[in-house]
Parts: sequence; structure tokens; C-alpha cells
Amino acid sequence: MKVILLQDVEGLGKVGDLKEVANGYARNYLLPRRLAAGATPGLIANRSQRVAAEQRRMEKQAETNRQLAERLGEVSLTFKAKVGTQGRLYGSITSQDIAAALRDAENVTVDRRVIALSEPIRALGSFTVPVRIAPQLEPKITVNVVDAAETAVAQ
Repeated sequence: MKVILLQDVEGLGKVGDLKEVANGYARNYLLPRRLAAGATPGLIANRSQRVAAEQRRMEKQAETNRQLAERLGEVSLTFKAKVGTQGRLYGSITSQDIAAALRDAENVTVDRRVIALSEPIRALGSFTVPVRIAPQLEPKITVNVVDAAETAVAQ
């Protein structure tokens, strides 16, 4: 019997999948629990429309991700921090700080968990930090950490 899944069923498929299952499995398990519906011509046509709409949505999301990646690839952030002996910072620059700076300076909202900072930045210098936008998109932003005392004296 052909059925269209209305919910994800472990070991069978995801929502919207058209599956061929045994009559008893469909009649006794899938249909009573409203996990699937019989595959009528109307439901099959509706399924194809949903698949096309999902495909369009995925293409639009991929384009948005690509544009965001291009924009982030050009970003350079500068952090002023207090420095102790041997060039080590009092405190550190974390992914949360980088996300906040992106939001403030570039008006780009990025979740701190997509910023692939292996460990917090605790030294002066220039660092490249990858941002995982999508599986194939990982632009790198430049993070510069400068001494707050030196910049205050220079000004």
C-alpha cells in the first residue's frame, strides 16, 4: 500500500515521503496513529507542490547564506583590551564578544555558536576566525586585538 507520511517515522522516512508499506503495517499502525495517509492522486499532487515549495525555500536560504558569507568575508573587527605582562590580556575575547561586535558594528546578527573560535583569544595580535554559516560556507573574519593603553596614548 502506498502512503504519504504525515510525521517523521523512525526507520521509514520523513514528513511528506511517499512510501510503499505492507497493508497490515499501514492499516494497523500508521493510519490509526495518523502518522501517514493513503496516497490518493490529490495527496500526491499536493505533495509535489509542497516539495517544489520546499525546494524554492531552500534555494532562497542558500542565496541568503551566500550573501551573508560574502559580507562577513570582508569584516574586520578591532577590540581594545587591557594588557598585562608578556602581552597577555586581562580577560579574553570570546565568541560572544565577536557576535556582539558584529551586531553593533556591521548590523549582522550571528549566533555565537556558529563562530568557530576553538578557544578564547587571550593575546594581542591579528586573528582569523571562521564563521560556520552553512555546511559549505565558512567565511573568515579578521579580529584585531590592540592594547587599550597604547591607543589612548596615541589619541
